[in-house]
Parts: sequence; structure tokens; C-alpha cells
Amino acid sequence: MHRFKFKSLIKWKLYDKRKPLILLGARQVGKTWLVQEFGNTEYRQVAYINFEHPNTPKALFETDF
Repeated sequence: MHRFKFKSLIKWKLYDKRKPLILLGARQVGKTWLVQEFGNTEYRQVAYINFEHPNTPKALFETDF
């Protein structure tokens, strides 16, 4: 499956002054698939964090000092 926005992500990756990537859009249009496919295709390692799950943000920023 090829998405139109994949080329935009390649441009974003190659831009030396790029900012964090945020994808917004309607439900069920392929945002997750696009980002995962882009990550797996263009990078050696990928970390996927889904902020839809209630405990994910909290667990990421907690420290046990």
C-alpha cells in the first residue's frame, strides 16, 4: 500500500531544520500505518508510542529517583 503523504515524510526527513512530526487527521485514514511504514522503511530503529492509552504518557515521564 502506498500513501500520497509518504513523499512528504521523506521531504521532512531530509530537511536539516526539521521540527517534530505531528500527524493530525480523521479516524481510520491510515495515520498509524503511514508512520509505522515510514519508520520501518527509512530508519533502522523505531519507537512507537500511542498516547491514546491512558497510562502511556504518565509512565513515560515518571522517574524513580
